Amino acid sequence: MADEQRTRSGRLKMLLVMLVCAAPVLASYFTYYVVRPESRRSYGELIEPQKPLPAVTATDLDGKPVALPSLQGQWLLVSVAGGACDAACEKHLYLQRQLREGLGKDRDRVDWVWLVPDNVPVRPELAAAVQQATVLRVDPQVLAQWLAPAPGHALSDHIYVVDPLGHWMMRFPPGADADAAAKLRRDLGRLLRASAGWDKAGR
Repeated sequence: MADEQRTRSGRLKMLLVMLVCAAPVLASYFTYYVVRPESRRSYGELIEPQKPLPAVTATDLDGKPVALPSLQGQWLLVSVAGGACDAACEKHLYLQRQLREGLGKDRDRVDWVWLVPDNVPVRPELAAAVQQATVLRVDPQVLAQWLAPAPGHALSDHIYVVDPLGHWMMRFPPGADADAAAKLRRDLGRLLRASAGWDKAGR
C-alpha cells in the first residue's frame, strides 16, 4: 500500500512539473490565438499538430556535425533551398535577415536558419553574406518528414517559424514581396510579445 501511494505521489509530482514547464508556452499561444482573435488574425498558417525538431545530426558548411535539437532555445526563421540558391532562395535569406534585424532589441531572441537538402557547394560570396545565419545541410528525407509545404507548393516556397522549444508551429505563405514582409514582421512581433514572459534572449 505504501509503495502504491509513493508511486501515485511520484507520478502526480512529475505531471505537475510537466504542466509547470508547458504552461508558459500554452499561455502565450492562448493569448496569441484565442484572446482578442479579431485583432490577432495572422498572416502565417498555424501548424497543428506542431512537429518537434528531428533528433538527427546535420552538418555545417565546413562539414562539422550539428545536432538539430541544439537549435532549441531561440525562435527560428527557417528557409529550405539547395546549395545553388536561386533568386527565390536569396530573396528568402534576405527577408529572414531583415525580419530579424527589424526586431531591434528583440533580435537576439530570433535566429535565421537556412537548411540545405543537398551537397551542392554554396558560392563563396553567398556564404559570406549568411555568416550570421545558421546554415546546415540536412537529409531531404528528414526535412520532408518534419516540414511540409502548402498543397501545390515546394518546401522552398515558404519561410517556417519554429518556437524556442523546437516545435515547427507556423508556415508563411509564398510570396516575399514588400507587402508580405510587413505581414510577416507583424506576425513575428506578435509571437514575441505573446511569449515575452517566458522566452528570453539567448539559448
